[in-house]
Amino acid sequence: MRRGSIWAPTLLLLLAYLVLHGASNVFYFESRAVVQSIGPAARHLKSSESLIALPVSESRPLRIFMYDLPSKFTYGVVERYLRSRGIARNDKRLRYPGTQHSAEWWLFYDLEQGEDRRLSDASVRVMNPQEADVFYVPFFSSLSLVVGNGKSEDDEDPYSDEDIQEELMAWLEEQESWKKNKGRDHVVICQDPNALKRLRDRLKNTVLLLSDFERFKPDQASLVKDVVLPYTHRIDSYFNENVTLDRDTLLFFMGNRYRKEGGKIRDQLFQVLDVEPDMVMKHGTQSREGRRLAKVGMQTSKFCLHPAGDTPSACRLFDAIVSVCVPVIVSDDIELPFEDELDYSEFAIFVPSINALEPGYLGSYLRSISPDLLKQKQQRLREVRKYFEYEEKGGAVEMIWLEVKKKLPFIRTMINRDKRLVERSSGNCSCICS
Repeated sequence: MRRGSIWAPTLLLLLAYLVLHGASNVFYFESRAVVQSIGPAARHLKSSESLIALPVSESRPLRIFMYDLPSKFTYGVVERYLRSRGIARNDKRLRYPGTQHSAEWWLFYDLEQGEDRRLSDASVRVMNPQEADVFYVPFFSSLSLVVGNGKSEDDEDPYSDEDIQEELMAWLEEQESWKKNKGRDHVVICQDPNALKRLRDRLKNTVLLLSDFERFKPDQASLVKDVVLPYTHRIDSYFNENVTLDRDTLLFFMGNRYRKEGGKIRDQLFQVLDVEPDMVMKHGTQSREGRRLAKVGMQTSKFCLHPAGDTPSACRLFDAIVSVCVPVIVSDDIELPFEDELDYSEFAIFVPSINALEPGYLGSYLRSISPDLLKQKQQRLREVRKYFEYEEKGGAVEMIWLEVKKKLPFIRTMINRDKRLVERSSGNCSCICS
């Protein structure tokens, strides 16, 4: 991973800090959760139970205060998107367009519901900011990014994503909750890799919900403080339980062949794999017909190729997961959502780029995978599929809030450090700060 050498010592320092300074509030780290335990109770643990905690779902839910932003930052963005593309608004409630960056809609929509209709039991919305663990800023930043690309030249009131970002920041900086802790307990979503580009230096204290670190500076985003999101899959989920090993195609890929930056590997893979038997490599773009063809291809293939796009991640990985098509990931710098909970090697295959580009290598490797191992990976895909479904209770929305909850020890650490640190003459920051 591109940042691996930095974050290992960072996490060790954070753990040491919490252990040494947690006399009254002891935090136990376990592979599935970080849960707060009151000090005296911890002393009653048996020695064999030390450093073991109840799962997050069995502790109290994350308390979220969602800002009631002016509508121009939420539904107003949807309305401008529809106007810019000449799409008629034919119902009373504006509908968020289906895009791969729809997480911002589902988190907002979920928190708008009554508690009995929520998609997540891992969090509760509180109306009193004094009760909040975190403050959620529900700006539709990814949709706002693309609104301007579709505006007509004769629009009397042209839309500017940069201007609305500045307006959002001005609004936030007036809020007492923001001022209190310099935004450290705030959660901001920017799933598109170019979203909120103008504000990144001013939002670097916050917990960012994003899909990729590729276009962020190291002091703006990191695995330590931020949460990696899954893209919204664009094709329908495969619910047939009778997945057979005689799916016709060995490896399937359909997508844009020509991409920028790290995505240039796609064209090279086309050249190498297009001549392989029982492999399907199709150049295609996102459209209704394209999604239909991709659905058929993925649901009739054993393996689905996931090369890097313009950035290391793309929605195609999640299309493959919900299609029960074992992902073959050729993206050396990819970061994956919920990786503290999920072992992707159980249901995906990772191939270094240098090997994938060797003629004959990938086909030979995939054909060597035994039917039993393939069946195991397909079964595991069925089991993990729900965690990538935004519309499903206990799915992606719940997983995201669980991941945010695990950031609370770090948030508290940084807030407390801010209270005692003096102004430093240099711009350098200690490693746990980034």
